[in-house]
Amino acid sequence: MKEHKIHSGWKNTIHEIIYEADTPLGKLFDMLLIFLIVLSVVLVMLESVKEVDMHYHKTLLTLEWVVTIFFSLEYIARLISIKKPWKYVFSFYGIIDFVSTIPLYLSYILAGSQVLLAVRAFRLLRIFRILKLVKFMGEASQLKAALRASRAKIAVFIYVVLILSVIMGTIMYLIESDEAGFTSIPRSIYWTIVTLTTVGYGDIAPQTNVGQFLATVIMILGYGIIAVPTGIVTVEFSKHQKGKKENLAVHTNTQACPSCTAEGHRDDATNCYKCGDLL
Repeated sequence: MKEHKIHSGWKNTIHEIIYEADTPLGKLFDMLLIFLIVLSVVLVMLESVKEVDMHYHKTLLTLEWVVTIFFSLEYIARLISIKKPWKYVFSFYGIIDFVSTIPLYLSYILAGSQVLLAVRAFRLLRIFRILKLVKFMGEASQLKAALRASRAKIAVFIYVVLILSVIMGTIMYLIESDEAGFTSIPRSIYWTIVTLTTVGYGDIAPQTNVGQFLATVIMILGYGIIAVPTGIVTVEFSKHQKGKKENLAVHTNTQACPSCTAEGHRDDATNCYKCGDLL
């Protein structure tokens, strides 16, 4: 019984350090983690520069192995410190952690897979926990809900834009000659979308007066089209913000459930809001 308590004790300690950012050790661990993530991404970038890789290949590889071994140990520690490891394995962060850890091992089997190490940049999302920006995580949730509520309207809007692009592109194909670059309807539609989105690569340009007039109309339409989805999402976002006003006084922390790894618990919570397990 005593051995079981000791075993649970060190698992709880590891859990607090790795999953939470409210303790000094937790903050230190997460700061070290983010430093190594940034270092790893920088190493991948430097490795892609032929001159740098030629002179410092061994150094870069050694540093990458150090980072990879650290992330491997961290991944194992995350698995053994929670009651239901599969909850972490199939979670968003769990998948990102796994995918960002294995590329260097795979590079000895599959050539070029070390490029996937750049996926570690996604792990920088953990910085929200370290800086205790839980309110921004709440804002992100509201934005996600607003986008979900707007998806039908945005889908209809995109459909209309695509139809408009096809019509305008076809008309432009009929107006302009092959010498102007409008050699086919698909290429003309490509030009229309580039112009409509105000990107304007300039690789194709109308030469006739009628074509230039139509291009002007499409450019003006582009400014109006960009504003539409923004307005749709903004309206939905405002609705969700109004619905959340009564919860503004609730304080949350970075404490993670030792069973399901859920975060964002209230300061006065004793049980997990998701699985009901004791915190």
